[in-house]
Amino acid sequence: MSSTPNTPGESTTIVESSALPRWVTLLFAIAFVLVAYLLYAGYAEREAARKGLEDADKKTQALAAALDKTNSRIADLKGQLDVTSQKLGLTQDELARARGLAQSIKKDQQKSDQQLREQIGAVQADTATKFGQVTTDLSGTKSEADATKADLDATKGKLQSTIGDLGVQSGLIARNHDEVEELKRLGERDIFEFNLNKSSKAPEHVGPIQVALRKVDTKRYKYTLNVVADDKSIEKKDKTVGEPIQFYVRGARAPYEIVVFDLTKDSAKGYLSTPKSANAAPPATAAKPPSGN
Repeated sequence: MSSTPNTPGESTTIVESSALPRWVTLLFAIAFVLVAYLLYAGYAEREAARKGLEDADKKTQALAAALDKTNSRIADLKGQLDVTSQKLGLTQDELARARGLAQSIKKDQQKSDQQLREQIGAVQADTATKFGQVTTDLSGTKSEADATKADLDATKGKLQSTIGDLGVQSGLIARNHDEVEELKRLGERDIFEFNLNKSSKAPEHVGPIQVALRKVDTKRYKYTLNVVADDKSIEKKDKTVGEPIQFYVRGARAPYEIVVFDLTKDSAKGYLSTPKSANAAPPATAAKPPSGN
């Protein structure tokens, strides 16, 4: 704002200027992009509808051409019949019978023409109906895909990831049976749920390996178990509930993981998580963990 002193009797003029706020410009840009997207989407839908109608028109034209060809053949046959009658010198009665036959053929042909037109109309109506169904199905499929993605994102948000006992970043960790089911549904790794009993003398089969529960400390939430894999037994001693127990198996790039989420004085509940690509060779830097980890 600026002003200029004036002599007595003269008025003072004040000029104010203001810039357009940036958020208004940004709002106009967003609105422009949205309108452009809506116009493009509408154009794509119109093009798809036009193509469907063009296909229906082509089918209609083909059927109409077949109808014209049939009518032309009938006219040729009628002309040939008249010429043949004249050459043979048929009687009036015979000609009348021939004309009656021709009228009967004509009526049958008209009936066939009507049926053909009805079929053409049915094809056009069916094409329009299917086109509408396809549009509806595509919209429904997109909505279902969006809902599935949102559901999976929410599931991953509930689960957590941590560092295992080998110092390797683990996958998502489940803390109860319901979360184990969520891990299975995600399908990122193979999941094998177990309920180990300390009284079992022999190791129990869990997926592709064997596991034996040896010791349980419910006060400290710790346990000890033996893992049997690749014809070797590995002792995992004094592990904590919820801690990923990691070990490498021949042919797997990523480590196997065991997570125990519930302890009693005689049992341990949890699951084994194995990589999908377990039959691939392990990385050269991965060494087998020593016994006692």
